[in-house]
Amino acid sequence: MTLLISSNATVCQSLNFRQLVHPDRGEWPRQIFRFNGRKPIATSCLNVDVQAPESSGKIAVVRESKEVMEAEGRFIVGTYARVPVVLASGKGCKLYDVEGREYLDCSSGIAVNALGHCDPDWVKAVVDQANVLTHVSNVYYSIPQVELAKHLVACSFADRVFFTNSGTEANEAAIKFARKYQRYSNPNDAEPATEFISFSNSFHGRTMGALALTSKEQYRSPFEPLMPGVTFLEYGNINATRELIQRGKTAAVFVEPIQGEGGIYSATKEFLEFLRSVCDDAGALLVFDEVQCGLGRTGYLWAHEAYGVFPDIMTLAKPLAGGLPIGAVLVTERVASAINYGDHGSTFAGGSLVCNAALTVLEKILKPAFLVSVSKKGQYFKEILNQRLGGNSHVKEIRGQGLLIGIELDVPASPLVDACRNAGLLVLTAGKGNIVRLVPPLIITEQELDAAAEILQNSMSVLDENDSK
Repeated sequence: MTLLISSNATVCQSLNFRQLVHPDRGEWPRQIFRFNGRKPIATSCLNVDVQAPESSGKIAVVRESKEVMEAEGRFIVGTYARVPVVLASGKGCKLYDVEGREYLDCSSGIAVNALGHCDPDWVKAVVDQANVLTHVSNVYYSIPQVELAKHLVACSFADRVFFTNSGTEANEAAIKFARKYQRYSNPNDAEPATEFISFSNSFHGRTMGALALTSKEQYRSPFEPLMPGVTFLEYGNINATRELIQRGKTAAVFVEPIQGEGGIYSATKEFLEFLRSVCDDAGALLVFDEVQCGLGRTGYLWAHEAYGVFPDIMTLAKPLAGGLPIGAVLVTERVASAINYGDHGSTFAGGSLVCNAALTVLEKILKPAFLVSVSKKGQYFKEILNQRLGGNSHVKEIRGQGLLIGIELDVPASPLVDACRNAGLLVLTAGKGNIVRLVPPLIITEQELDAAAEILQNSMSVLDENDSK
């Protein structure tokens, strides 16, 4: 199949399609898309030739990435400093670019693709539901949404669920729920608690409320003033926190049991136990942001289970629908009782298609053997990383839980990330840019982890080359 978007055509709201079939030559149909409309936009030439799927399920795309990257630079708002790779297909833990190069994926779409790429059960769930019903809005009831909520309640501390489309939306909802809870619980207070506590190295999202809870200055400063009333404290510092969570002032405390974007820092059991106790004393809600660390990533279904400490609210997103956009806010009945019709809402959230995909993801991750395998593979990965990298002078620490692992360096990590990518391994950065973040699909094999560790080891020399410049 060949897709031609010609510079002689125009782009608009309507699409006229013509298909030329050559059955006598045994070829896939040649499809020419011509765009015509009342509001034309001049385009550059973008030619993408797509071959028929191979028996392996991969789609081989034979065209240069340069054309795609140039078109992206012309037509998409420049919010992303993308790496120079145009990915075309994936299967399991492997990704393939438009030139057919293979990559071992230890980024999982930023900890999203828990089941890897094109998991057959996930694909079936999506296709089956797409053939029945995709979206009706929350004006109506829909079965997949109710079933997913039932499953989430059954396997968590929560009594009720509110669905969103992303992690930042989940945290925005949690902010509103916390404020409404304080007003509902303290009807006689002229000014109920409205403030929030967050922590150093935190990341809760990029929309205005969630951004106000995010500590990284480069994300915040271009958009100030943000939502007022947020105090940042040192992550893990009990003494610094003790006096600042106050009745009548603090509506909620937001904390990640394990910080992902912030640098793969794990809370201690004592710290989370302290937060639970002090929130109870102050009448504040405890919110666990498990957008990245939840849903099996640590070897536990929920990261907080390892600590035996439970929140009033938990926010989820990334892996829940296996690559489709979803978020969720899990709450106790005490919190839910404060929320009335119209207090919050979303057009797309909890759609049938996405929720049916999420049911498949959740059912797979819930299996005890699956979670045990994540824990074992995470331990194995850390062991081989320590063996291969632990003696390198640039490596300060290898840390994390399950398959959420960080390699802290004494230099910027970007040259190493680039070298790994050139060698066929996709990894991420975290923290202040000096941490390599490893979040592979939870289905990754030990053999693939060995391959990742070998590429990392062989690529470490680039850090010495950078030192000499």
